[in-house]
Amino acid sequence: MKVLVVRLDNLGDVLLSEPAVRAVAARADEVVMLCGPRGRAAADLLPGLDGVIEWCAPWIDPEPGPVEAAAVDGLVRAVRRFDRALIFTSFHQSPLPLALLFRLAGIPWIGGISDDYPGSLLDLRHRCEDDIPETLRMLALTTAAGFPAPADTRPRIRGQLPDITALTGGPGYVVVHPGTSVPARAWPRERCAEAVARLAASGHRVVVTGHRDEKELTAYVAGTDGLDLGGRTALPELAAVLAGADAVIAGNTGPAHLSAAAGTPVVSLFAPTVPAARWAPHGVPVALLGDQEAPCRDSRARECPVEGHPCLSSVTAGQVVAALEELIAR
Repeated sequence: MKVLVVRLDNLGDVLLSEPAVRAVAARADEVVMLCGPRGRAAADLLPGLDGVIEWCAPWIDPEPGPVEAAAVDGLVRAVRRFDRALIFTSFHQSPLPLALLFRLAGIPWIGGISDDYPGSLLDLRHRCEDDIPETLRMLALTTAAGFPAPADTRPRIRGQLPDITALTGGPGYVVVHPGTSVPARAWPRERCAEAVARLAASGHRVVVTGHRDEKELTAYVAGTDGLDLGGRTALPELAAVLAGADAVIAGNTGPAHLSAAAGTPVVSLFAPTVPAARWAPHGVPVALLGDQEAPCRDSRARECPVEGHPCLSSVTAGQVVAALEELIAR
């Protein structure tokens, strides 16, 4: 049985799908993931996959290009060989556009979670309760499709990661990851820098991580007290840095989920623009900070709609350091 599993959005979403992928791989002969360009690097870190197909879905990507017949035709040709397809989605996404393309490709069995009437597009139309972790939402679909959930539902990444000793200097450090893909989810940079200084003053060795587009931010946050690795790690190296840390401080962003997949506790500075019950890091000790009842709650805003960004600016560096110390003490 050849199964196509689908998660079309971002790094963190793909990472959270790993237990569902593992459930399918336990009973399938071949498992291939269809993912978008923003999640591809994470898909390459998942154990249990036999291949990855990359395709940008214009109804999922936040900055989509035009819909082109050639791209759609190429996807249809690429997926024709599969016996089953499982389309993983969040509560605000629909599996039906992709299910239509899969029908055109001739995939004989398609499953997805859908509140909307699917007609003949889905063989399995699963319904799911609200406000459960994304990982468990995807496992609910695999279980309904005949692929039972594994006993351990913490997302995993592959075991062989690069040796990053030359970057970090060995174990015994904490990580601060100040960047987020969505500005509304970012803790103020001044607070990040203050936290780095406080951690260093408390005797912690602090590593600051970030994307190559965040070098200015990481340099500011690291200051003279932290080790600035901004732009110096691709995703496998970043995974290794996070795996070696005692704990990680991050917002609601892909590296927070990567930390959890590496088994590292997370201080999660979580803006309530999306529900923490769904998207907080899963499967490791987590200290959730941020006003979850703030006016921006459930707005899915990309830019903070409230002056002063109070949901996260109200969190002090002292609170973050105390939360990290407690996680490490556990």
